[in-house]
Amino acid sequence: MGSPGAQLFCEIEKLRVQLMNNVESATDGRRAEVEVSPREILTRIENVILGIVTSLSRDKAPVLAVPNRSSWANVSFDSEVGLQMSSASSVTTIRSDSPLSVTKFAQILKVLSVIYRLVQSNSYATKRDIYYNNTQLFGSQTTVDSIVDDISCMLKIPRRSLHVLATSKGLISGDLRYIEEDGTRINCHSSSTAVPVSSNIGGIKHIASSAKFVMIVEKDATFQRLLDADFCTRLSPCIIITGKGMPDVNSRLMVRKLWDTLHIPIFALVDADPHGIEIMCIYKYGSVAMSFEAHSLTVPSVMWLGLLPSDIQRLRVPEDTLIPLTKRDESKLHSLLRRPYFTSQPEWQKEVELMQQSKVKAELQSLAAIAPDFLTSVYLPNKLQYGGWV
Repeated sequence: MGSPGAQLFCEIEKLRVQLMNNVESATDGRRAEVEVSPREILTRIENVILGIVTSLSRDKAPVLAVPNRSSWANVSFDSEVGLQMSSASSVTTIRSDSPLSVTKFAQILKVLSVIYRLVQSNSYATKRDIYYNNTQLFGSQTTVDSIVDDISCMLKIPRRSLHVLATSKGLISGDLRYIEEDGTRINCHSSSTAVPVSSNIGGIKHIASSAKFVMIVEKDATFQRLLDADFCTRLSPCIIITGKGMPDVNSRLMVRKLWDTLHIPIFALVDADPHGIEIMCIYKYGSVAMSFEAHSLTVPSVMWLGLLPSDIQRLRVPEDTLIPLTKRDESKLHSLLRRPYFTSQPEWQKEVELMQQSKVKAELQSLAAIAPDFLTSVYLPNKLQYGGWV
């Protein structure tokens, strides 16, 4: 390996040591999260049913209190954890005697009964399985997805412990080997195609890797370009992962699992637009809807590698590849700047403000206008070698 590669290794290793020094105590605290035993899960479900039976015995209409997962007022920000649900969060009351909520009441009870049987028998089902078990009751897959999250939040049990799996949409590739819960050995670098992110991240064991860093890639198209360029071999041993846009929970769990296990730098490669920035923020600090699981989903050490709004000017990206900001884009940027975590990221603030001033956004594909292989041969090697992240 030549001197540029050696320098890259040196820079990444220095960053890794710095990150370890900065977050070691916080990581230890987060790792202390207690797993809920199957017996405890069954007990919590039984307590919900007992409450319903008790109400009926008193000639009262049963109600369910579900924490409100859509309000910023219910979350607090911790720089070492991200967005987490407040202990005194407001609740939404699901009444069995209200025409507006009786259907949801029935849907929650149905999913609770399915989860109870799954945990009791130590078996698993997908959210899709639950939907097709009673399509008339649920109406849509989205309804099932939301109710499973509501139940997880209501019972204060991580979703993965409910024995309900979600089909993953993410892909992963690079210097990474592990064993699935069923004993299947996965080698993410054994072929030219990527490996689907596991549907059961909690069951992964014996992770082995010589990777120097992990890179989250926003879009599948950019991810495939890196694969085609054999990026993880040519530059340095690394791992690349994509959630194909807005990440699913499994992709976020996988990034967190890699951080907990490998303790290597994690970079985000996203478009220089409001949507890309928000996606990066979700990996780093989480979302309001899943704030009740922040301790297992967020990775506050994630760094913004690119595409930075300042890169657009610095590299003189051709103007005909830039896209004017829409009113919706401008609204999203204002919203991002008001997020509690932006006050702890002054460099991010500068980048977002620069985008506001320039009134343009750019996709990673715009770098191809400079040279077809500019992203993989020039942009990323230089960024990683000389510390071009914020």
